[in-house]
Amino acid sequence: MAGNPRLLRRRDRLGFRRSAFLCALAGMLLLAPGATAAAPVVTPVLFGTLGLNGWYTSNLTINWQFDGPVETSTGCGADTIYADTPGKTYTCSATRDGFTTTVSKTFKVDKTVPAVNTVLERGADANGWYNRPLAVAFVGTDTTSGIANCTSGRYAGPDSTAALIAGSCTDNAGNHNPASFSFRYDSTPPSVFGTTATHGNRSAQISWRKSSDTKMVEVFRTPGRNGQGESGIYRGTGNGVKDTGLVVGRSYEYRVIGVDEAENRAEQKLGFVATGALLSPTPGLRITMKSPPTLVWAPVKGASYYNVQLIRAGRRILSDWPARHSFRLRRTWLYKGRRYRLQPGVYRWYVWPGYGRISAARYAPRPLGSSSFVVTK
Repeated sequence: MAGNPRLLRRRDRLGFRRSAFLCALAGMLLLAPGATAAAPVVTPVLFGTLGLNGWYTSNLTINWQFDGPVETSTGCGADTIYADTPGKTYTCSATRDGFTTTVSKTFKVDKTVPAVNTVLERGADANGWYNRPLAVAFVGTDTTSGIANCTSGRYAGPDSTAALIAGSCTDNAGNHNPASFSFRYDSTPPSVFGTTATHGNRSAQISWRKSSDTKMVEVFRTPGRNGQGESGIYRGTGNGVKDTGLVVGRSYEYRVIGVDEAENRAEQKLGFVATGALLSPTPGLRITMKSPPTLVWAPVKGASYYNVQLIRAGRRILSDWPARHSFRLRRTWLYKGRRYRLQPGVYRWYVWPGYGRISAARYAPRPLGSSSFVVTK
């Protein structure tokens, strides 16, 4: 059924106003606290290896996610950081229902291990060898995250041609770089043994034996030559040396030193009293009555016999004619029909070389020399 046009138009106007009011009320309700419309939640999604102190130690891929659909977004595309960086900032903005959320994040990437250098407390001691304990510090550099810590080490043996001190450095991102220092180490001296000193006429024959690792032998004498306190008389690889020009009756000390390639040194000392042609006993040697000495002298070329004479308290108490250049005293003996006994006192002895037959009594004009020894109880 048809209606009144004027009434219908009035009714339509009232309905439109009612709808506008309801829409405005709905908008007010949406903007009120607790309403369901809200700004989007923006969260970065990362793919990479997280090290220490917020640093990533691998390539880092950055994505972004939202808690629901958004109308627009800016700067929210995926990206990957390939190069080391102390900090690269990404910003993502998203809008929904008139609300915009902006999130900025800075990411640090250090994929490179630190460089490591060694700092030695000293250089090699000798010929590329170390012969004393060695301390080594490991020092690092890192251009991106910086060094967090480095280690140090000390070596004190065993001997080795490939001794090793290990260490490392770590950067602030947690990258770790091991390092080491290899070297030759020998702190063990060589050995010098079997050292002897044999008397000669105003000379000494110094002999020794040495271990296979002995590179050099040095011999020093005290007192030295030409008024020196000590003189070196030998340096070489042999097993003996003859020292001449000694003063009869003077006491000397010899130091025989073995040196290896690392300059470790082993030393033996010898005391020595110089003699002339009369070699033993040495001048002033003290012996007991129970141990008669053997008199030894230097042989003389062409001599067929020798005359040995023994003096005690200014009196000759023995004369004999041995064919060799030695004569062993006994505890008792006969001389010119009288028996003598070795007893406490100072004894001096002389030797003359003889030529031809003993009956010819052809002797050198002077004795080879004289020496003395002391007999005690």
